[in-house]
Amino acid sequence: MRALPHATLLALATALPLSLALTATAADAPAEPPAAAVERPPLLERSEQEAQALARQLPAQEQQTLQAGGDNFLALWHPANDPDPAGMVIIIPGAGETANWPEVVAPLRNRLPDARWSTLSLTLPDLLSEAMQPRAVDPPAPAAAGSSATPADANAPIEQAAASGADATAPAPAETPDDQLKTDAARIFARIDAGIAFAQQVKARNIVLVGHGTGAYWAARYLSERQPSRAQRLVMVAGKTPDAAPAGLDQLAPQLKVPVADIYYATSPALRSAAAQRLQASKRQVGSLYSQTELAPLPGDRTAEQEQLYRRVRGWLSPQS
Repeated sequence: MRALPHATLLALATALPLSLALTATAADAPAEPPAAAVERPPLLERSEQEAQALARQLPAQEQQTLQAGGDNFLALWHPANDPDPAGMVIIIPGAGETANWPEVVAPLRNRLPDARWSTLSLTLPDLLSEAMQPRAVDPPAPAAAGSSATPADANAPIEQAAASGADATAPAPAETPDDQLKTDAARIFARIDAGIAFAQQVKARNIVLVGHGTGAYWAARYLSERQPSRAQRLVMVAGKTPDAAPAGLDQLAPQLKVPVADIYYATSPALRSAAAQRLQASKRQVGSLYSQTELAPLPGDRTAEQEQLYRRVRGWLSPQS
């Protein structure tokens, strides 16, 4: 074997200790802490996402941010086109509808100001009682009788429970449909309260609630349970009772101590029957202030249908107009 040159041997002798020293230093260096996990912001409710879309589309002067139960929500405000307004109409949309829903909600909120009524259309929260319930997980199949085989992880739950300590808490039971309905009512009532507070802030002389679809149910239930002194009348348009509700509109609306206008479209025998039940219930009440009107549906002409509704509501609000 040929001997290496003296200069090469000297370079190797110098580099080897240096390489070993760098390796030892890297091994002794403390590991860098892992990067902190980036927390994602909570997902917005569908109603909040739709409200944000409305806020980008509509003039800023129509938008009011109200607070209810610690939550901020969008309401659409349209002052009366008159120096001496008759009052304010607070519009409560139905399930799945926005504060500017093209059917009933938007036409009334935009047209009633011409009849001396200011309007405030509310955004309702997503309803727990309307959400799809998660499917229950099926329990594991029991082992065959007489089988002596033990799965490898059969004792894992016991060991994990022992390791977690005796202070481990059991998961909270799922909310029942009745609990969910109570939660929905509390959130919606808080928003109606905020709407009434805004009406008082702008010194509205009269306050009327207008509910469309299930919004009519929540408005009637609000008046029944809260009995506010400032909301004097209720208009129900195509009123509908939520599926999970224990009491229907036929039990709520006729018993209210304020004037109630029940406007409905008899587009099916079921809707006509439900309207008849509400009317009959009102006749059993002494001094009932309930009235009912059937409107002819005009599916081929939505503009005419909404105009018909507007004239009916305006006439009931202001009989002299």
